[in-house]
Amino acid sequence: MTAVPEAPPENRYGRSADQRADRRLKIIGSVLGVVLLGVVGWIGYDYVSGQGISAEVIKRKVVSDERVEIHLEVRKDKDAEGYCTLRAQQEDGSDVARKDFRFDERTDRIDRILTLRTTSRATSVELLGCTVDDGASH
Repeated sequence: MTAVPEAPPENRYGRSADQRADRRLKIIGSVLGVVLLGVVGWIGYDYVSGQGISAEVIKRKVVSDERVEIHLEVRKDKDAEGYCTLRAQQEDGSDVARKDFRFDERTDRIDRILTLRTTSRATSVELLGCTVDDGASH
């Protein structure tokens, strides 16, 4: 006859140490998850609401070896003032022009055709970014 080890009846002496540790880990994990979601939400809101000036190159046209015309659409707060930086490159990727264009109009949307003078024929035009006069770059 073999002896069967007797275990104390379940729940007779309260929760085991493993059950208490599992509950504690679940609570800590839940709190950390809520904090992480809050931080991500706050960063996202700050990014979206902090956009003072944003712009998009609608189209570009190489007029000659020394000139490119760019249709730029700028969206901004009505009172925001600042500038956007454009750059033109030739086929090998080297810069042939770079210029800042100011936008001080008291409107929230600006459509403008800009001319960028180049040192040689450009094959691409890139919007590097826009900066609000208070120094925040977007």
